[in-house]
Amino acid sequence: MDCEQVHAASLIHDDLPSMDDDLVRRGRPTNHAVFGVDMAVLAGDALFPLGFEHIVSQTPPELVPETRLLRVIAEIARAVGSTGMAAGQFLDLEGDASVEFVQEKKFGEMAECSAVCGGLLGGAEDEEIERLRKYGRAVGVLYQVVDDVLEAKSKRERGEVWSKRSKSYAGVFGIDRALEWAQELRSKAIAQLDGLERHGDRVTPLYSFVDHAMYRGFVVGGDQTATVVDQDASTSQA
Repeated sequence: MDCEQVHAASLIHDDLPSMDDDLVRRGRPTNHAVFGVDMAVLAGDALFPLGFEHIVSQTPPELVPETRLLRVIAEIARAVGSTGMAAGQFLDLEGDASVEFVQEKKFGEMAECSAVCGGLLGGAEDEEIERLRKYGRAVGVLYQVVDDVLEAKSKRERGEVWSKRSKSYAGVFGIDRALEWAQELRSKAIAQLDGLERHGDRVTPLYSFVDHAMYRGFVVGGDQTATVVDQDASTSQA
């Protein structure tokens, strides 16, 4: 819940006219399109600290030691701050950085943060935390690459001009190369999970999310698009 509150805040701000200027998010009107820019800014501002409040007030101290909880708070603050997601948005607006770096900062950081925080709360060892960090970054960018491909395909099929060409891998390098990169990211994420085999079935949901990110259909602009790649592809766990 805490990471999702922070994530929701970032999406509200990302959609603002002065940022990515989006009127639709996952097939629905964005926050500022419904409630106005002023209310959207305030909603995002309120959700950011609410996430941290939830961590402190709702985590049972008998289950998670304070030292571990502090690491979680520090991890989230780093992910959204001046060297994380905020830096990615700055570079996106400036337009000077490579699309790969921008996507890692804007989208990889929060997924990395979620994976690492789960490991920290569960008492994972340092080597496992690093695997989760690399897994989260890869799957976070993977999700966004597929999202951009689906949007590009949907726009192309409707004969519309896509305004985000310079802000996505699909727009800069084309759909085919974007799908190749998505496969590479999927392989990187799975390779990290393969090193957590001692946890058995508890890792299965993480494998499942990789395949969901890669093979999903997605609602874009109110239309249900087709899946990006063949659903009959091999699953992540043999």
